[in-house]
Amino acid sequence: MSSPRFFPEFARLTAPLLAASAQAQEAYAGTALARRVALAREECPQEHEAGKPRFLRLLAEAEWLLEPFRRSKRRATITLTANPQVVMILPGFGANPVRMRYLARQLEAAGHITKRWGLGRNWGPDPDRFDQLEARLLELHARHGRAVTLVGWSLGGLYAREIAKRQPHAVAKVVTMGSPFSGSPRANNVWRAYQFITGHSVDAPPVAAELAVKPPVETVALWSANDGVIAPRCAAGRPGERDRAIPLRCTHMGFTYDPQVIETLLNELEATPT
Repeated sequence: MSSPRFFPEFARLTAPLLAASAQAQEAYAGTALARRVALAREECPQEHEAGKPRFLRLLAEAEWLLEPFRRSKRRATITLTANPQVVMILPGFGANPVRMRYLARQLEAAGHITKRWGLGRNWGPDPDRFDQLEARLLELHARHGRAVTLVGWSLGGLYAREIAKRQPHAVAKVVTMGSPFSGSPRANNVWRAYQFITGHSVDAPPVAAELAVKPPVETVALWSANDGVIAPRCAAGRPGERDRAIPLRCTHMGFTYDPQVIETLLNELEATPT
Protein backbone atom coordinates (compact mmCIF):
# COMPACT_ATOMS: atom_id res chain seq x y z
CA MET A 1 0.00 0.00 0.00
CA SER A 2 1.32 3.45 -1.01
CA SER A 3 2.46 5.78 1.69
CA PRO A 4 0.59 9.12 2.00
CA ARG A 5 3.90 10.96 1.70
CA PHE A 6 3.91 10.20 -2.05
CA PHE A 7 0.65 12.04 -2.81
CA PRO A 8 2.08 15.58 -2.55
CA GLU A 9 4.87 14.54 -4.91
CA PHE A 10 2.30 13.09 -7.34
CA ALA A 11 0.34 16.36 -7.30
CA ARG A 12 3.49 18.36 -8.02
CA LEU A 13 4.21 16.11 -11.03
CA THR A 14 0.71 16.17 -12.51
CA ALA A 15 -0.02 19.89 -12.01
CA PRO A 16 2.13 21.01 -14.97
CA LEU A 17 0.58 18.32 -17.17
CA LEU A 18 -2.93 19.44 -16.30
CA ALA A 19 -2.00 23.07 -16.92
CA ALA A 20 -0.50 22.18 -20.30
CA SER A 21 -3.62 20.19 -21.19
CA ALA A 22 -5.87 23.14 -20.30
CA GLN A 23 -3.71 25.46 -22.40
CA ALA A 24 -3.86 23.02 -25.33
CA GLN A 25 -7.63 22.78 -25.08
CA GLU A 26 -7.93 26.56 -24.96
CA ALA A 27 -5.66 26.92 -27.99
CA TYR A 28 -7.61 24.26 -29.90
CA ALA A 29 -10.92 25.97 -29.13
CA GLY A 30 -9.81 29.00 -31.13
CA THR A 31 -8.70 27.10 -34.24
CA ALA A 32 -10.46 26.71 -37.57
CA LEU A 33 -10.48 22.95 -37.00
CA ALA A 34 -12.45 23.33 -33.77
CA ARG A 35 -14.95 25.58 -35.52
CA ARG A 36 -15.39 23.05 -38.33
CA VAL A 37 -15.85 20.19 -35.88
CA ALA A 38 -18.48 22.24 -34.03
CA LEU A 39 -20.29 22.85 -37.32
CA ALA A 40 -20.26 19.13 -38.10
CA ARG A 41 -21.64 18.30 -34.63
CA GLU A 42 -24.25 21.04 -34.68
CA GLU A 43 -27.58 20.12 -33.15
CA CYS A 44 -30.37 19.89 -35.70
CA PRO A 45 -34.12 19.63 -35.05
CA GLN A 46 -35.43 16.40 -36.49
CA GLU A 47 -37.96 18.18 -38.68
CA HIS A 48 -35.13 19.95 -40.53
CA GLU A 49 -33.83 16.60 -41.73
CA ALA A 50 -37.27 15.19 -42.54
CA GLY A 51 -37.37 13.43 -45.88
CA LYS A 52 -33.67 12.70 -46.17
CA PRO A 53 -32.90 9.27 -47.66
CA ARG A 54 -32.69 6.34 -45.29
CA PHE A 55 -29.35 4.74 -44.50
CA LEU A 56 -29.96 1.78 -46.82
CA ARG A 57 -30.49 4.20 -49.70
CA LEU A 58 -27.16 5.79 -48.85
CA LEU A 59 -25.44 2.39 -48.83
CA ALA A 60 -26.90 1.69 -52.27
CA GLU A 61 -24.83 4.58 -53.63
CA ALA A 62 -21.85 2.21 -53.51
CA GLU A 63 -23.12 0.62 -56.71
CA TRP A 64 -21.12 3.24 -58.61
CA LEU A 65 -18.12 1.03 -57.89
CA LEU A 66 -19.59 -1.48 -60.37
CA GLU A 67 -20.04 1.14 -63.07
CA PRO A 68 -16.66 0.56 -64.79
CA PHE A 69 -17.59 -3.10 -65.33
CA ARG A 70 -21.11 -2.28 -66.53
CA ARG A 71 -19.78 0.43 -68.81
CA SER A 72 -17.48 -1.99 -70.60
CA LYS A 73 -20.53 -4.07 -71.61
CA ARG A 74 -22.87 -1.17 -72.31
CA ARG A 75 -23.69 -0.45 -75.93
CA ALA A 76 -25.37 2.93 -76.00
CA THR A 77 -27.05 4.12 -79.16
CA ILE A 78 -26.63 7.85 -79.53
CA THR A 79 -28.56 9.68 -82.26
CA LEU A 80 -26.89 12.63 -83.91
CA THR A 81 -28.64 15.84 -82.90
CA ALA A 82 -30.33 18.25 -85.28
CA ASN A 83 -30.03 21.01 -82.68
CA PRO A 84 -26.43 21.16 -81.34
CA GLN A 85 -25.95 23.07 -78.11
CA VAL A 86 -23.07 24.50 -76.11
CA VAL A 87 -23.18 22.86 -72.67
CA MET A 88 -21.23 23.72 -69.54
CA ILE A 89 -21.21 20.90 -66.98
CA LEU A 90 -20.85 21.70 -63.28
CA PRO A 91 -19.71 18.93 -60.87
CA GLY A 92 -21.19 18.13 -57.48
CA PHE A 93 -19.70 18.82 -54.06
CA GLY A 94 -16.25 17.29 -53.66
CA ALA A 95 -16.26 16.07 -57.26
CA ASN A 96 -13.60 16.66 -59.87
CA PRO A 97 -14.71 17.51 -63.44
CA VAL A 98 -13.22 14.13 -64.44
CA ARG A 99 -16.24 12.58 -62.72
CA MET A 100 -18.40 14.19 -65.42
CA ARG A 101 -16.26 13.06 -68.37
CA TYR A 102 -18.37 10.04 -69.33
CA LEU A 103 -21.52 12.13 -69.35
CA ALA A 104 -19.81 14.82 -71.43
CA ARG A 105 -18.60 12.28 -73.98
CA GLN A 106 -22.11 10.94 -74.52
CA LEU A 107 -23.40 14.44 -75.19
CA GLU A 108 -20.49 15.07 -77.56
CA ALA A 109 -21.25 11.83 -79.40
CA ALA A 110 -24.64 13.34 -80.23
CA GLY A 111 -22.98 16.45 -81.67
CA HIS A 112 -23.14 18.86 -78.71
CA ILE A 113 -20.20 20.98 -77.54
CA THR A 114 -19.44 20.32 -73.87
CA LYS A 115 -17.25 22.48 -71.66
CA ARG A 116 -15.89 22.09 -68.14
CA TRP A 117 -16.63 24.73 -65.57
CA GLY A 118 -12.90 25.47 -65.29
CA LEU A 119 -12.62 25.55 -61.48
CA GLY A 120 -11.26 22.11 -60.64
CA ARG A 121 -12.69 20.12 -57.74
CA ASN A 122 -15.83 21.58 -56.20
CA TRP A 123 -15.09 22.32 -52.54
CA GLY A 124 -18.02 24.66 -52.02
CA PRO A 125 -19.03 28.22 -52.86
CA ASP A 126 -17.21 31.46 -52.22
CA PRO A 127 -17.47 34.91 -53.85
CA ASP A 128 -14.28 34.53 -55.89
CA ARG A 129 -15.38 31.14 -57.26
CA PHE A 130 -18.72 32.58 -58.32
CA ASP A 131 -17.03 35.53 -60.04
CA GLN A 132 -14.78 33.12 -61.94
CA LEU A 133 -17.73 30.94 -62.89
CA GLU A 134 -19.66 33.95 -64.12
CA ALA A 135 -16.66 35.04 -66.19
CA ARG A 136 -16.37 31.50 -67.60
CA LEU A 137 -20.01 31.58 -68.69
CA LEU A 138 -19.65 34.97 -70.37
CA GLU A 139 -16.46 33.83 -72.11
CA LEU A 140 -18.21 30.76 -73.56
CA HIS A 141 -21.19 32.88 -74.58
CA ALA A 142 -18.95 35.36 -76.41
CA ARG A 143 -16.74 32.69 -78.00
CA HIS A 144 -19.60 30.64 -79.43
CA GLY A 145 -21.97 33.52 -80.05
CA ARG A 146 -24.91 31.80 -78.42
CA ALA A 147 -26.50 31.09 -75.06
CA VAL A 148 -25.08 28.20 -73.04
CA THR A 149 -27.02 25.35 -71.45
CA LEU A 150 -25.95 24.77 -67.84
CA VAL A 151 -26.08 21.18 -66.57
CA GLY A 152 -25.32 20.93 -62.86
CA TRP A 153 -25.07 17.85 -60.67
CA SER A 154 -26.01 18.23 -56.98
CA LEU A 155 -24.25 21.36 -55.63
CA GLY A 156 -23.26 22.18 -59.21
CA GLY A 157 -26.94 22.57 -60.03
CA LEU A 158 -27.30 25.21 -57.31
CA TYR A 159 -24.42 27.10 -58.89
CA ALA A 160 -26.09 26.82 -62.29
CA ARG A 161 -29.34 28.28 -60.99
CA GLU A 162 -27.63 31.22 -59.29
CA ILE A 163 -25.34 32.02 -62.24
CA ALA A 164 -28.35 31.96 -64.55
CA LYS A 165 -29.99 34.59 -62.34
CA ARG A 166 -26.94 36.81 -62.69
CA GLN A 167 -26.51 36.40 -66.46
CA PRO A 168 -29.81 35.17 -67.93
CA HIS A 169 -29.01 36.49 -71.41
CA ALA A 170 -26.06 34.06 -71.60
CA VAL A 171 -28.05 30.97 -70.53
CA ALA A 172 -30.31 28.95 -72.82
CA LYS A 173 -31.52 26.49 -70.17
CA VAL A 174 -30.67 25.16 -66.72
CA VAL A 175 -30.84 21.44 -65.97
CA THR A 176 -30.22 20.35 -62.38
CA MET A 177 -29.54 16.73 -61.42
CA GLY A 178 -30.27 15.80 -57.81
CA SER A 179 -29.74 19.40 -56.68
CA PRO A 180 -31.31 20.41 -53.31
CA PHE A 181 -32.71 23.83 -54.25
CA SER A 182 -36.02 23.38 -52.43
CA GLY A 183 -36.97 22.79 -48.80
CA SER A 184 -34.55 22.39 -45.91
CA PRO A 185 -30.81 22.49 -46.68
CA ARG A 186 -30.40 19.79 -44.02
CA ALA A 187 -32.75 17.25 -45.63
CA ASN A 188 -29.82 15.22 -46.92
CA ASN A 189 -27.07 12.88 -45.73
CA VAL A 190 -24.11 15.17 -46.37
CA TRP A 191 -24.79 18.50 -44.68
CA ARG A 192 -22.54 17.74 -41.70
CA ALA A 193 -19.64 16.78 -43.97
CA TYR A 194 -20.35 19.87 -46.07
CA GLN A 195 -20.16 22.16 -43.03
CA PHE A 196 -16.94 20.54 -41.80
CA ILE A 197 -15.21 20.85 -45.18
CA THR A 198 -16.42 24.33 -46.17
CA GLY A 199 -16.30 25.87 -42.69
CA HIS A 200 -19.70 27.53 -43.05
CA SER A 201 -23.29 26.61 -42.27
CA VAL A 202 -25.61 25.40 -45.01
CA ASP A 203 -27.95 28.13 -43.77
CA ALA A 204 -25.37 30.88 -44.24
CA PRO A 205 -23.32 30.38 -47.41
CA PRO A 206 -20.68 33.02 -48.19
CA VAL A 207 -22.51 33.89 -51.42
CA ALA A 208 -25.92 35.57 -51.31
CA ALA A 209 -28.48 33.21 -52.82
CA GLU A 210 -32.20 32.48 -52.82
CA LEU A 211 -32.02 28.83 -53.78
CA ALA A 212 -35.73 28.21 -54.27
CA VAL A 213 -36.24 31.23 -56.55
CA LYS A 214 -36.43 30.08 -60.17
CA PRO A 215 -33.97 31.56 -62.65
CA PRO A 216 -35.53 33.70 -65.42
CA VAL A 217 -34.73 30.99 -68.01
CA GLU A 218 -36.20 27.55 -68.63
CA THR A 219 -35.24 25.42 -65.63
CA VAL A 220 -35.63 21.64 -65.47
CA ALA A 221 -35.05 19.53 -62.36
CA LEU A 222 -34.07 15.87 -62.66
CA TRP A 223 -34.70 13.96 -59.45
CA SER A 224 -34.84 10.36 -58.29
CA ALA A 225 -36.73 8.48 -55.61
CA ASN A 226 -33.65 6.22 -55.39
CA ASP A 227 -31.36 9.11 -54.45
CA GLY A 228 -29.39 8.07 -51.37
CA VAL A 229 -27.94 11.50 -50.63
CA ILE A 230 -30.51 14.23 -51.28
CA ALA A 231 -34.17 14.22 -50.24
CA PRO A 232 -36.07 13.60 -53.50
CA ARG A 233 -38.59 16.37 -52.85
CA CYS A 234 -35.77 18.89 -52.33
CA ALA A 235 -34.36 17.97 -55.75
CA ALA A 236 -37.76 17.94 -57.46
CA GLY A 237 -38.86 21.30 -56.11
CA ARG A 238 -42.30 22.82 -56.08
CA PRO A 239 -44.28 24.47 -58.88
CA GLY A 240 -42.87 27.92 -59.43
CA GLU A 241 -39.39 26.90 -58.26
CA ARG A 242 -38.65 25.26 -61.63
CA ASP A 243 -40.48 24.89 -64.92
CA ARG A 244 -40.52 21.10 -64.99
CA ALA A 245 -39.46 18.23 -62.76
CA ILE A 246 -38.58 14.90 -64.35
CA PRO A 247 -38.52 11.76 -62.17
CA LEU A 248 -35.83 9.17 -62.84
CA ARG A 249 -34.75 5.90 -61.24
CA CYS A 250 -31.07 6.28 -60.48
CA THR A 251 -28.83 6.78 -57.48
CA HIS A 252 -27.31 10.16 -56.66
CA MET A 253 -23.98 9.05 -58.14
CA GLY A 254 -25.91 7.64 -61.09
CA PHE A 255 -26.74 11.13 -62.30
CA THR A 256 -23.23 11.19 -63.80
CA TYR A 257 -23.53 8.00 -65.85
CA ASP A 258 -26.96 6.33 -65.84
CA PRO A 259 -28.29 5.72 -69.39
CA GLN A 260 -31.71 7.13 -68.51
CA VAL A 261 -30.08 10.36 -67.32
CA ILE A 262 -28.12 10.66 -70.56
CA GLU A 263 -31.24 9.99 -72.63
CA THR A 264 -33.18 12.61 -70.69
CA LEU A 265 -30.42 15.18 -71.10
CA LEU A 266 -30.23 14.54 -74.83
CA ASN A 267 -33.98 15.04 -75.10
CA GLU A 268 -33.74 18.31 -73.18
CA LEU A 269 -30.92 19.57 -75.36
CA GLU A 270 -32.85 18.64 -78.49
CA ALA A 271 -35.78 20.73 -77.27
CA THR A 272 -33.66 23.74 -76.28
CA PRO A 273 -34.34 26.81 -78.44
CA THR A 274 -31.39 28.04 -80.48
